[in-house]
Amino acid sequence: MPRIVPILDLARFDQGGPQRRMFLADLRSAARDVGFFYLAGHGIPGGEARDVLAAARAFFALPEADKLAIEMVKSPHFRGYTRLGGERTRGKADWREQLDVGVERPPIPQRPGLPVWTRLQGPNQWPKRLPGLREALTAWQVRATAVAIRLLKAFALSLDQPENALEPTYSGMPNHRMKIVRYAGRHATGDDQGVGAHKDGGFLTLLLQDEHKGLQVEYDHEWVDVDPIPDTLVVNIGELLELASNGYLSATVHRVVTPPPGVERYSVPFFFSARLDATIPLFDLPPDLAAEARGPASDPKNPLFRGVGLNVLKSRLRSHPDVALRHYPDLVDRSVA
Repeated sequence: MPRIVPILDLARFDQGGPQRRMFLADLRSAARDVGFFYLAGHGIPGGEARDVLAAARAFFALPEADKLAIEMVKSPHFRGYTRLGGERTRGKADWREQLDVGVERPPIPQRPGLPVWTRLQGPNQWPKRLPGLREALTAWQVRATAVAIRLLKAFALSLDQPENALEPTYSGMPNHRMKIVRYAGRHATGDDQGVGAHKDGGFLTLLLQDEHKGLQVEYDHEWVDVDPIPDTLVVNIGELLELASNGYLSATVHRVVTPPPGVERYSVPFFFSARLDATIPLFDLPPDLAAEARGPASDPKNPLFRGVGLNVLKSRLRSHPDVALRHYPDLVDRSVA
């Protein structure tokens, strides 16, 4: 069976000339047809990837009391630790534990008239017993951000846009976030939903996997495994790129299946997005591409907004109902729009 999820080498983009043109064509095809690809040649040393996975394992090995001391429900900014089954996808528990980390910024003082999404900005929560974790995850964010920006420039060029077409939406204060994640073996979970079927909401997700399988992408009405390949990142398209390209690029549904009994799986997803105050533009595609644009696929029960802050807040409220009830009771029973 041919490989469904292709492998792309980002070094070809930097070579210019025919190599760059072929890379852009391959990138556009991968993003449109599958929405996922493996990225080689990204420039992040293998040692740094191993270091961030080791930092993740060290965090999840902490006593439960240390992890619960920074539980997400204590943060109005949706930062911190979530225990097994604590996050929900489409109303069903995800059997993973995780630490959510965003851009480290001070909270915005609230006053009447401010958009509700301004409440999302704020600091992270860090475990006192593991002081090196902050440095390790911050360093990974810097590395992953640089790769994501290179890819966004490549995507713009692949659609016959100026390479900096999306830069106004993320420059200055991009709203990226990341997780470190532990998937417990099937013996310790309620069912096999590591993460339920969903799309990602930002521009791009860059995923670092350990050696264990579990990620699956929906392709041609079937689930296709995206097994780990050493020295690569798995990249998938988020809904903001789907919006910008009027559906020419595809934000693909994916899920994670719980590992078998006795196996733990660790991963580090990095979500690169636009500023919370940004509005996503609509590309003026050339006629041949515009004719193939399918329009963004928006669920009536989960509509997409071109205003980034509302999209992010909507997603967070749905995924973490405990945080919503504690910190956003004014929004729980009505639309944030």
